Amino acid sequence: MAVRRVAVVGANGKTGRAVTSALHAREVAVTAIGRAELASLPSALEGADALYLIAPNMHEDEPAFVRRILAVARTEGVRRVAYHSVAAPYAPAMPHHVGKAEAENAVRTGSSDWTILQPCAYVQNFVPALRPDDSALRVAYSPRKPFGLVDLADVAEAAATVLLSDTHIGATYELGGPDLVDVHDVARAAGQVLGREVPVSRISVEAWRENDGSNLDSRVRDWLAAMFDYYDEHGLPVGSLPLTVLLGREPTPLEATLRRELRPAR
Repeated sequence: MAVRRVAVVGANGKTGRAVTSALHAREVAVTAIGRAELASLPSALEGADALYLIAPNMHEDEPAFVRRILAVARTEGVRRVAYHSVAAPYAPAMPHHVGKAEAENAVRTGSSDWTILQPCAYVQNFVPALRPDDSALRVAYSPRKPFGLVDLADVAEAAATVLLSDTHIGATYELGGPDLVDVHDVARAAGQVLGREVPVSRISVEAWRENDGSNLDSRVRDWLAAMFDYYDEHGLPVGSLPLTVLLGREPTPLEATLRRELRPAR
């Protein structure tokens, strides 16, 4: 089926904006669906050939949110659905990952023409901490644990690819960057870009709760603390092969992503 218009749920967040840009680059029209448009979802889905579904970050009941969107999509005749999940969704120690695992099941059983993407954490997640002149990386888990950190732009390009070809129907792809890296690798790469040393420090989860996490909802704070505990034990290693195949090239290296993201605004 030719896809000429994609409805992007969660279009106003950084992932949604990136997916929208990738679709526009392929001359595909996008209907942006944010919180305001969810109130009139049937009309927002009018004319859409496909749906890219991104739930709000740390949603309190992601499976219910996803089921609701899928029910409206079925009613409106939108059969093609791609769901934005997460790497290692079946990790009982991380409640928000488990929510995505349950939502994946809702996608598999509630839509006929589905694809699921499971990206690792984005390189871009570190960028706000790297922008100040005295920037440093401070994390509440071991900075030596491996991650398959991935460029958000690559994930968005992969999303456009899977939406525009029926060969990806019924597929689940875990998406990692070109190398397994740790926080010290991020700091070294950022140092090359910024021309100075970027210090790395580790704080306890309790210290994070009392400082950076103090203004968060208690549920979100608990879920993030559980994620940090998991990262401290296991990291989040993700291989690069699926993304390499989807892109038709090697995923963007860590330093190249940081160089693009940290370049001065003109």
